[in-house]
Amino acid sequence: MSLSSRLLTNSEPSAPLGRVEPRLWTPELRPLTPDTSYGFDVIEHAATVLRTPLDPWEERAVIRAGELLPDGRPRFRVVLILAARQNGKTLIGKALLSYWLSVERVPLTGGTSTDRKYAKRTWSQVCQMYRDNPYLRDELADGSVRLTIGEEALTTIHGAEYIFAANNGNAFRSTTLHRWLCDELREHTSWDTWTSATNAMNAVPDAQIVVLTNQCDDSGVVLDALRNAALEYIETGIGDPRLGLIEYSAPDGCDPADIDNLAMANPNLGVRVDADALMGAALRAKAAGGEELANFRAEVLCQRVVLLDPAIDPDGWEAGGTDTPIDMAEHRQQVALAYDVSLDGSHAALLAAAVVDGQVHVEVVAAWDGYGCTKAMRAELPEIVRKVRPRAVGWIPNGPAAAVAAQLADRKTRGWPPRRVVIEEIKAELTAVCMGLAEQVLSGEIVHPRDPMLTAHVAATQRLWRGDAYVYRRKGATPINGTYALAAAVHLARTLPPAPPELVVL
Repeated sequence: MSLSSRLLTNSEPSAPLGRVEPRLWTPELRPLTPDTSYGFDVIEHAATVLRTPLDPWEERAVIRAGELLPDGRPRFRVVLILAARQNGKTLIGKALLSYWLSVERVPLTGGTSTDRKYAKRTWSQVCQMYRDNPYLRDELADGSVRLTIGEEALTTIHGAEYIFAANNGNAFRSTTLHRWLCDELREHTSWDTWTSATNAMNAVPDAQIVVLTNQCDDSGVVLDALRNAALEYIETGIGDPRLGLIEYSAPDGCDPADIDNLAMANPNLGVRVDADALMGAALRAKAAGGEELANFRAEVLCQRVVLLDPAIDPDGWEAGGTDTPIDMAEHRQQVALAYDVSLDGSHAALLAAAVVDGQVHVEVVAAWDGYGCTKAMRAELPEIVRKVRPRAVGWIPNGPAAAVAAQLADRKTRGWPPRRVVIEEIKAELTAVCMGLAEQVLSGEIVHPRDPMLTAHVAATQRLWRGDAYVYRRKGATPINGTYALAAAVHLARTLPPAPPELVVL
């Protein structure tokens, strides 16, 4: 019997199923009962009125999201519900919308999604649900559904209204919003929509925002900020107690092909989500690495990924970390140094690499931060080179480091360069330098001491394709010069000629 068949029939007591309990959640202030959470009413409404019972994990999510304060207001003014795709978040949204309109009868509910088209689709589906449902259609009158473009609205006979908006800075302006169902907050790459919508709720004491979303990458600035704040409160108790998190996700760095990890992010695994299909995709993504694996982690494991097209495999980089780095001073004849500067000139880094026993050991020699850091680097670098006494010092000539190169290449300075130290620009193709580092990391040949700065730069590095090859994308203010310096140092170390014999004084 296939894995998915075992899951669907649950014929084995130990068969893995999606986890009903979220992996991460904001603890409740008091036990959740029908008196302390409106989620129980949402569950009953879905089963008896909508005739679409919620799945167990959906029930658990709405109970937590519906927690009430003693005065009857929602405990969470903002609650984030995260789960992988295709697990039923849409059903939660429709159940909440119907409950808010027909049971709570809130004056105005707003909806947003990835864009206006998707927000309208959900709105249209809710309108059709009201027309088709024998209980809900009685709440409609002539003109309850307004179809005028830009003014679309569903209004019940009790005056409860549901509208939708595009993701932009005009969302729900000139309105007083009581509920906001925010679908796919991961797509909010600026604060424009969030600022506009939330400020439309300032005068509503019992307002609530329910966010239904998958995880994001670096571009999802709003989700990232809110989730980090919610995690801070969960871990420390410091922060906003009315910002809630209900997250179904796999742990960071986990094996994507482990069925238990898939179950944590996919609460409907084995119920509505086919386990065989996910496992097959997991195995392919794990083997492919790179963008395919990053996408799998975000979409299926609901994990926060730094980039969806990482140049350096994050798992390979993590595996190459060591708590016992070698002493580079003992291997001077194999050491190469390379430096690079960030695109905006706010950061410079000097990296060392040495091939020892078939592995490339790397470390950060120095880093300079702040605008004007190149001046400090030019002043300090000669003395650092004299102390380290590497075989070679290099830089990538067609990047920001070229601005510093003239002084380092000047051989008129007395005592410069130090004896037996070669100062040279790297003449190899940049694509070969960049892809060479990525290949060495993936093959497990790079060993590094987990330097926080270097790890941050590596994590922020993504591919910039040039035909079938790539370099590292320099974009915006996020520095990746540490990665470029690392790639250059590794290239130099791997291509050093045999060390000259030691001088013997007779």
